[in-house]
Amino acid sequence: MLDRTNYLVKYNAARHALQECQRVDEVKDIRDKMVAMQHYARQAKDKELIGYATEIRLRAERRAGEILKEMDKAKGRCGPGRGKAGSCAGPAFNTAPTLKDLGVSKTQSSKWQRLADLNPKDFEDQVEIAKKRTLDQSDVTHNLAMKAAKRRELEKSLAVKQSALPTQKLGVIYADPEWQVHFWQSKSNTKPKFESNAWNRRADNHYPTSKTEIIAARNIPSIAADDCVLFLWAIVPMLPDALLVMNAWGFTYKSHFIWVKDKIGMGRWNRNKHELLLVGVKGKIPAPAYGDNNWPSVIEAPVGRHSEKPEIFYELIEHYFPNLPKIELNARGVAREGWVAWGNEVGALKIA
Repeated sequence: MLDRTNYLVKYNAARHALQECQRVDEVKDIRDKMVAMQHYARQAKDKELIGYATEIRLRAERRAGEILKEMDKAKGRCGPGRGKAGSCAGPAFNTAPTLKDLGVSKTQSSKWQRLADLNPKDFEDQVEIAKKRTLDQSDVTHNLAMKAAKRRELEKSLAVKQSALPTQKLGVIYADPEWQVHFWQSKSNTKPKFESNAWNRRADNHYPTSKTEIIAARNIPSIAADDCVLFLWAIVPMLPDALLVMNAWGFTYKSHFIWVKDKIGMGRWNRNKHELLLVGVKGKIPAPAYGDNNWPSVIEAPVGRHSEKPEIFYELIEHYFPNLPKIELNARGVAREGWVAWGNEVGALKIA
């Protein structure tokens, strides 16, 4: 960890240096160092140092705004019709740095020049407001970090408890049931032309499917720990059935993720390009902590074999629950490292 005294020396030096700065790059260098100091101070939970860094950063931005305004005025004095002999013809003007040369964005330039326009009292008020806001944000960040750490410890202790049971119970259940989708048929029991593609793609042509009541009747409660989370795949037309199954297995719906595919499928109301990964819980499973690198609700991933789910969703589950014992229902092939697998193509665990 860096020495706090070293940062205080930098603070005092920066405050004096600002008074002498005549170029934007000089001021920006001081400003960037103060941003780094803010970051360090937050990590060190040093409120006094956070206040110092915030104040000097704003003073540097105001000074940069003043210099940028002077540069704009200098350009304004070079109006049309002055001729080659005018003040604009010199090399100093022709080589004047642009914002890009200075490493300053248009947004930064505009913001800093607005700071330069403030009268001294209003600016000092802005400094105090910014310091308070930064300190408040630091407190919130610290509290979130504490909660995230507490949640990680809870997940670890729960994993130890579940793994130590005489008959191991699973804290994470990841299921992709073999839904039996009912396709519309005409009275003549022949499939219409526009339904032919959907008919050919139906799951029954790839693997045995089961009625919803059969899936719902599986003895999942016998393998689920008292505190457990269920990740349940639901194709669009079977969403009500998936919620019914979730309830039958003893879980309460909490949220869902959306898998956006790179290929479009079939559908009656629309052409489906997504599937839903429902999240249900039972007991006191630790929910993700706010701000603990939580995943977005919509995830884009390419389509693999029929019904195959992308690798990224395993990673999502392992991110949230790295230690809890896990099982994949309707798995294909060898179980993932650290997981138990069950399914028609695995068949190691009897839960039907």
